[in-house]
Amino acid sequence: MKEVASNQEGIKRVDGHLKVTGAIRYSAEYHFSGLVYGALVSSTIAKGTMTAIDSKAAERAPGVLAVISHINAPEVPGYKDGKGQPGSPFLNNQILYNGQPVVLVIANTLERAKYAASLIKITYKEEPHQTNLDNNLQNAVKMGEGYLRGEADAYQSAPVKIEVEYRTPIHVHNAMEPFAVTSVWDGDKVTVYTKSQYIKGMQQDIMRLFNLPEQNVQVYSKVIGGAFGSGSPLWPYAKAALIGAKMIGKPLKVVIDREQMFTMVGYRSPAVQKIGMGASADGKLIGITHDATGETATYQRFTEGITDTTCFLYDCPNINTGYKLAKLDLSVPTYTRGPGETTGVYALESAMDELAHALHMDPLAFRLKNYAETNLQQNLPYSSKYLRECYEQGAAQFGWDKRKPEPRSIEKDGWLVGYGLSTGAYWAGRAPSTAKAKLSTDGTLLIQTATSDMGPGTATMMTKIASEIINIPVENIRVELGSSALPHAAGEYGSMTTSSVGSSVYDACTELKTKFNQLAGSNADNPDYVKILQDHKLPYLEITKQSNPDGHGGKYSSYAFNVNFVEVHVHQATGMIKIARVVAAVDGGKILNPITARSQIIGGVVWGIGMALMEEGVIDHRYGRYVNSSLGDYHIATNADVPQIEVIFIDKKDPVTNPMGSKGIGEVGIVGVAAAVANAVFNATGVRVRDLPITPDKLI
Repeated sequence: MKEVASNQEGIKRVDGHLKVTGAIRYSAEYHFSGLVYGALVSSTIAKGTMTAIDSKAAERAPGVLAVISHINAPEVPGYKDGKGQPGSPFLNNQILYNGQPVVLVIANTLERAKYAASLIKITYKEEPHQTNLDNNLQNAVKMGEGYLRGEADAYQSAPVKIEVEYRTPIHVHNAMEPFAVTSVWDGDKVTVYTKSQYIKGMQQDIMRLFNLPEQNVQVYSKVIGGAFGSGSPLWPYAKAALIGAKMIGKPLKVVIDREQMFTMVGYRSPAVQKIGMGASADGKLIGITHDATGETATYQRFTEGITDTTCFLYDCPNINTGYKLAKLDLSVPTYTRGPGETTGVYALESAMDELAHALHMDPLAFRLKNYAETNLQQNLPYSSKYLRECYEQGAAQFGWDKRKPEPRSIEKDGWLVGYGLSTGAYWAGRAPSTAKAKLSTDGTLLIQTATSDMGPGTATMMTKIASEIINIPVENIRVELGSSALPHAAGEYGSMTTSSVGSSVYDACTELKTKFNQLAGSNADNPDYVKILQDHKLPYLEITKQSNPDGHGGKYSSYAFNVNFVEVHVHQATGMIKIARVVAAVDGGKILNPITARSQIIGGVVWGIGMALMEEGVIDHRYGRYVNSSLGDYHIATNADVPQIEVIFIDKKDPVTNPMGSKGIGEVGIVGVAAAVANAVFNATGVRVRDLPITPDKLI
């Protein structure tokens, strides 16, 4: 996979060497004296009750210390008074989905725990279940009133119109690092090593579960091998591990396997989307109707904004949207990179391409004709919007002018060549966060904050921000994160870590520098920090600063934007698809560290390619069970599937979002990619595939 170099690369990952040498420990790599291991037994039915659990053989197996189920589990304070979340482990004998963790086997080795778990025999009273979204669309429940601007269904009276339906399947996170938790109890105090995108939030969840004060719960999550949204809640497997560790009084490690990753840590909901879109003969949008139906669990509701982007992305006088959910006997979906936007923009941008084709209009020209200067949904100006520059620079770099409007117009060595594009947007948010900046007489600057790092380079970003304020060598800056004992930080999700935590680092370092200047009696840009400390006989100077978004009185709407240009080659005889080129042009405000920012966009594009061409969670609805719950059967994009990805940053400061002028880009990179691929496939073949993934059989 090739990358295009930036003129200003920024700094390399400060923890890169530690990661590649294995010096950093992930959540399953902590070891303690007396450590024991747990293996979870999952239900094999989708709905019903457990009527008996035969654990005798497991209990007699070598090395087994305990077999825990609802029958013998200790009392959990958080389960009292009906407060236990349905589906929580050991709460009762109820089965709510296939793959639900119901028994925890603990042994002195992992192998013995897994073997003993295989000996557990559970008798069920099975009930009829529903796991097929298609079969339950009529039972879906409306979520809210939707959105209406102008006249509903106005597209129907347009001179040129389309009515189309798009379908996306289940997408599973499949992070490289499986989820793991190591729990160490000392009386009523617990220390937990796990993967969490919101360390302080997980601490609060554990406090509620066991009715403990904050000082009795310590959570560590220093590095994360991928999460994409799945690392936020205290999932049932983790609750089981905490309960088991407390019951046996020994440090306990539980690592879920790849199959359990499909059912125990959420997924992207499938969706059925219907879009009606109409325009005047010269290409001005008249109306858009966008209705989406997703799924949630019967025991817990999860919603996402599938139709949200439709409400503001284009200048259209009449828009109405609706969102419904079908309750199914499956585990609950969760936030998955670009939640809602990734799903909804696939349909919206595919429909834009279809209507452009019906208008005999260039898809780029069609989008520019309907460019929205302001957010018409919120009736607000954007804090910044350089989407036009994304179109212009991306098209020039890609060579969009070489596109042939008629499908099947370009052939090369037996392959049909097609060009496609899409627009994407994602909210540029910020949340309250706190950081400590401490500069000592040895010349080192320590930054502390309770955020985590699931791969984007959080420590690197905080180092970069601090280094631009406190002018000392980067190697003299140390960022400490990943502990609930550190100053409160917002969760690492919603593309807001740099904006939120970075703002607190920026503010703390700025105030620290001001303090130094006050001590020195000057406003020098580059004071001698060590000499100032020595002169005042101070071992260090530190500032702890909370940074809050001021909201700017609700005067602006803040979003990151992107445009993806894709070239595909489709083999005429077999329908095989190759992605030949991708150019991603991004308006992410001021790009603080190009080398890591580019990696974020590349990661989003790679997942977007997987979404377009291969990813699909398949359930055998007779049993409500996944049939492809492994990386051998659930296909993801690999190096062979990924072409040269060129990333263009407009790199213009946003004056509103935060003091650095950046906008979050972690999630916008995936938004729209699948539509760009689908549009390119249509341009190549003349075949419009509206149900992802686009596989060869759908083209032949």
